[in-house]
Amino acid sequence: MFFSPLSSDMVSTKQLYDEASGDWRRSGPVLLSDYTARPFLLQWCEPATNCDVLDLGCGEGYFARNLKERGARTILGVDISSEMIRSAQEREAGERLGIEYVTGDATSLRNFGDNSFDLVVAVFLFNYLTLEETRHTMREVFRVLRPGGRFVFAVPHPALAFLGQKTAPFYFDPREHGYYSGRDVQFEGEIWRRDGKSVPVRSVHKTVEDYMSGLADAGFERMPLIAELHVTDEHLALDPTWFQPLRDKPLHLAFQLQK
Repeated sequence: MFFSPLSSDMVSTKQLYDEASGDWRRSGPVLLSDYTARPFLLQWCEPATNCDVLDLGCGEGYFARNLKERGARTILGVDISSEMIRSAQEREAGERLGIEYVTGDATSLRNFGDNSFDLVVAVFLFNYLTLEETRHTMREVFRVLRPGGRFVFAVPHPALAFLGQKTAPFYFDPREHGYYSGRDVQFEGEIWRRDGKSVPVRSVHKTVEDYMSGLADAGFERMPLIAELHVTDEHLALDPTWFQPLRDKPLHLAFQLQK
């Protein structure tokens, strides 16, 4: 969860997540995206066995812990929020899974050598970066990946902000902006937990073309796997009241690439 301020009067994403870090702590699925996105992304990370993994925007370590349980050899989690990292380190101190967490900026990977990782994951990172920061980070990801290595990431679906009402359990507010006029504009939003509590999220809006061209410019030559993640029948069976408002709406866009 990394961000370079778009204007001086905005609360930085570091501050946003430092203040909300306690609401992200969890041992199992709690937030909407723990159901609608992360299980799918974990499947896309398989096989994780014996992989050296870089988790960009790792938060309090929920995704990293799940990857470690799937046999990853090493995991380095990086996040700009010192409070999120503190939560992750506290959890690691008790569980001793062998995950390393550091405070840092995803847009600056110069401390990592070329061909350092088998798998790089970025779960809802790029929605906190400007278009130029996104392009730069994608180039760096390509550099630190080993040949044959994989890059798995997800972002809020670029169309979501322009669909439906701005209510629970997930939304972004584009204000007066449209799909194209809103490029590189920061939209504020909220995502809910199943206990009814909301936590703040944001998205620096980019089009699908922006993501595709950024990956191509970074050096990824193979066609990515792309999935539009949404509420499924299984979700509706689990909790129809909570999931129903998002039925038939595109929530997240997931990518899997190989170097």
